Order: sequence, then structure tokens, then C-alpha cells
Amino acid sequence: MELLGLDSFSALHRFSVSDCDRFWRLVLDRLGVVFRREPDSILDVSRGVRDPEWLSGARLNIVESCFGADPGATAIVYRDPSGELETTSYGELATDVRRFAAGLRRHGFRPGDAIALYLPMTPECVVAYLGCIWAGCRVVSIAESFSTEELRRRILIGDARAAVTVSSYRRGGRELALYPKVREAFEGLGGEPRAIVVDAGELEGRDLPWEDVLSGDDEIEAHVASPDEITNVLFSSGTTGVPKAIPWTHVTPLKGAMDAHFHQDVHPEDVVAWPTSIGWMMGPWVLYASLLNRAAMAIYGGAPTEPGFSGFVREAKVTMLGVVPSMVRAWRSESAVSEEDFASVRLFSSTGEASTEEDTLWLMGRAGFRAPVIEYLGGTEIGGGHLTSTLLDPCPPSTFTTPALGVDFVILDEDGRAVEEGATGELFLVPPALGMSQRLLNASHDEVYYEGCPRGPNGKLLRRHGDRIQALLGGGYKAQGRADDTMNLGGIKVGSLELERLLNEHPAVVESAAVGMAPKDGGPERLIVHVVLREPIEPDRLKRELSETLARRLNPLFRIEEVVVLEALPRTASNKIVRRALRGLR
Repeated sequence: MELLGLDSFSALHRFSVSDCDRFWRLVLDRLGVVFRREPDSILDVSRGVRDPEWLSGARLNIVESCFGADPGATAIVYRDPSGELETTSYGELATDVRRFAAGLRRHGFRPGDAIALYLPMTPECVVAYLGCIWAGCRVVSIAESFSTEELRRRILIGDARAAVTVSSYRRGGRELALYPKVREAFEGLGGEPRAIVVDAGELEGRDLPWEDVLSGDDEIEAHVASPDEITNVLFSSGTTGVPKAIPWTHVTPLKGAMDAHFHQDVHPEDVVAWPTSIGWMMGPWVLYASLLNRAAMAIYGGAPTEPGFSGFVREAKVTMLGVVPSMVRAWRSESAVSEEDFASVRLFSSTGEASTEEDTLWLMGRAGFRAPVIEYLGGTEIGGGHLTSTLLDPCPPSTFTTPALGVDFVILDEDGRAVEEGATGELFLVPPALGMSQRLLNASHDEVYYEGCPRGPNGKLLRRHGDRIQALLGGGYKAQGRADDTMNLGGIKVGSLELERLLNEHPAVVESAAVGMAPKDGGPERLIVHVVLREPIEPDRLKRELSETLARRLNPLFRIEEVVVLEALPRTASNKIVRRALRGLR
């Protein structure tokens, strides 16, 4: 703001969307982005705002920009729950990334090959992620909590010819085997897919132990590409019941790194922790947000709700701690965190689901009310956030204060008019914005994001995102859940049809409708399942069996709050379920 002569953050935001060429040139310079060929222009909209060309003419590999820190500086701080604190320097990380990339080439992988990552966040996961992209391969990100069935679906959609995994890992006191799931998911697939296994025991076929890939020299040049080459395929729930395969490119990480620079205030001396998975966008986000800003990334090898996590935050001297509201609620209910544990934290950031004022105040109290909570809302399709907060403005609990830099939006009522202060409407994005997706691998991008959208003020083209937002009196925003058929459960976005596909398999269920309901006092959505029964069944038994199905077949983190039995589901004349009516039953 001083550099540009601006006197308010809102003026900076207006500049970031009205003069994106100058804004992004300043950002690229501040982040120290490495180009093999400098861009001819920042933004070219000759193909239209739905399909802009970013960094036209440039050649780069975004991973090269991750090693701008001093080689001796700390890149990763890691602790396994049963071990000591371990550190990896930027120089050591760069060497391991090049070795892994060279190992991929040595074992027959070539640029353009897709490799799934199905393992918890560990230093090896970071090496594999960056090494794949250094070698020109594309990462297919799959959360380690997914069942074999969902793993296989994503391997097929992403066309992965290999998977990096672990034999097993401990979480919540349980030993969870992943390698057997990978082998089962591979059965019947063509091309003889291979697994690269960390902590490998006995392996099958042509599968490789991690050490075999990492051994050897690191003399391999980074694969240099155009900015729009795909580097990572991530998945987000679709309203068709099939997960959307969203490609990230060499450009996408710039959005998350910029957000972290200006909104989460990440500096080279910071230690950044955000418990997550490489299968969700916050996994790659925190990796780039840390390394592109020359900070250290702190990774805990267990669950953040385990007693050892708060001690890890203290020992690692974490300065920026990312949270999911349900995680905060667990800490609060168990009195699991003391002010001493979070003494080094100067800023929290919260994403994944709506928070409550009470939980946010409690979290601030764990840092002696020195550290604000930066609320952060966005999506895989944006590469970062569209609605957030800033350290330059007051941070009221559980409240967003500003659009994210580089992104503009409007909030419209059901008649397509901009909402007044105090009212709630659906948020629509205004393209173009760096980081926004421009294609899907398994669906029509235009149909998903643009078809049927109203026009914005002055006739501007708008893009659907699906958030319901309240514009507060006097400024600021509150998240009010989803406007479409998706919901956030424990920080994971999931489509209603994905859930209903499994719920309807129960022998007592004729049909079902799943909706996410925000509590009246705010906070994370809770899963309410409405069913029409084929035959009577005891309610507690039905809830238990449906919950077990979702945990086993989809994700163990999904929990049903309540099962509601109806004579019939409310439907439109065209036979679509009226989910608004179901929410109105509560």
C-alpha cells in the first residue's frame, strides 16, 4: 500500500482487480518467481474471460521457485508422534526432490505421466509431490482417508500409472494399512500400474521401495513447460455424484502463495502449520504457501486432535497455525490446549467450514488474545481464497472482512439483484482471476461454472461457486453454507449425490436425500439424512448402519447427525429434490 500510495486495504483490493497486470508483476517480483523465459504479458483475454491466457509466452517449472531461500534455512519441521523433532533444510529438500525426479526417469516415467499420491503428509510426501512436478509428471492427489473404492475411482479419472504410498501409518491409536488398498485398487487396470512404497516390507510385482527411487544422482534438470501445463489433479465434489477432476497448472500455486503473503502474512522467518492431506487443496496450498514465501512448513505425523499435537506446535515454534473449526471444537471440548502450547503463534487462519464466534474467541484465548483468526474461504477451483480477512483491519470472531486480493465477486438474491447490507445471497465470482480453473478433466467446465448464471452489474459475466454469504451491516461477511447440492463435512466438500448413492443401497431404504445444516448459532454443517423406507427399522440401528456405510465406503470422517424418516421426498415438477424444503423442516 505504501509502494502504491494507497490508504486502505479496500483500495488495494480494487487495484488488484482493476490493474491485474501491474499487481501480478509486483507479486511475481515479491515472491521471486523463477522463469526460464519471462512472460510477454500477464493476462491475455483475446479468447474471452472464461478462458484467459496467463503469463503468455513464459516458460517455467513452478518447483524451481520453491527453493529461493538460503539452502541452510529450515524448509520442513516434522515429528512423528513417537519420535523426535526432525528438520530438513531447503538445500536437503532440493537435493531429495531432484533425486526423486531422477529416480522416476530411471524407472521409466516420462513427462506427462500421472502419478497418484495416496499417503499422509510427511517429508516424503512433500518430496514426492515436488519431485513429480520437477520431472514433468502430474500429481493425482488422493486423500489417504478414502476407501479402496474411492481410491480406484480417482486413479481411473486421473489416469494414474503409478501411486506413491506407505505400507501403513498410525492415526488415532490405530494402524492403517495403505499399500494393500493400492494393490486392490490396481486390480484389473491396464498398463501394469506400479506402487512406490515408503517403509516398504514385502512388495508385489514391479512395485518399488522408496529408497530405490531416491537412490542415485540428482543431476536432472527441471522439466520446463508453458504456464498452463497440468501439474496436479485434485478432486472436488460434483452435483452429479462423480468427483470433479480439477487440474492445477504451474500458474495456480501463485494464487495460494500470494494469499499467504498478504492475508496470512507469511514471512521467511515463519513456521507454518496447517494439518491437512495432500488429497485436499490445502495440502498443496500449505506447501506452496510456505516454500514460495521462504518459510518453514511444520508437519505433525499424527492427528491434530491427539494430545501430542499441541506439544508439537510448542516445540516447533509454529507462528502461523491453520485450523478447521471442527478441530478447534475438539480441542475446546477436551481442554487439550494451554496458552503455553500456542505461545509462539502470532496468527491463526481458519478454513474448510463455518466457524462459531464462541470457538473462535476460545482459540484466540489460547494465544492470550495476541493472535487474530484470519477466516479464509475459497476452493480447489480457485487455487486459494475469494473471501478472507487481513491483519490491517479488525478481525471480528467468525467474520470475513474483505474479498481476497486478485478476486472480485458479487452477492445476488434469488432475483439476481445485489443484496443489501444485512441480507444473504449467493456469491458469484467475476472472471478472470489468476488461479481460477479453466477446464475439468471429466465434465464440461462451462456447464458446471457458467451455464444458467445471471449477469452481474453492468452486464458482467459471472461464474458460479456455490457459497451462501450474508453481507453484514457496516461491512464484513458471514458464511451461511452452500447454495448448491454440496456441503462441507469436517472441512471436506462432498456432493449430496455421492452420499445418496451409498445410502440408497441399504435394504430398508427406498430413496434418500442428504443435506448439510448449519446450527442456528453458526458453525460447521451437520449431515442430516432424510429417508423414505421400504420397511420399518429401528431408528438408532438405521443411523448406525448408514453411518458405517459412509465410513467404510466413502470416508471415515463423515458422520450422520440425524436420520429423518419421511413418507415422500419433496420434489419439483421435473422430479428434482427440493433441498431447500428439507432444510426448512428443521
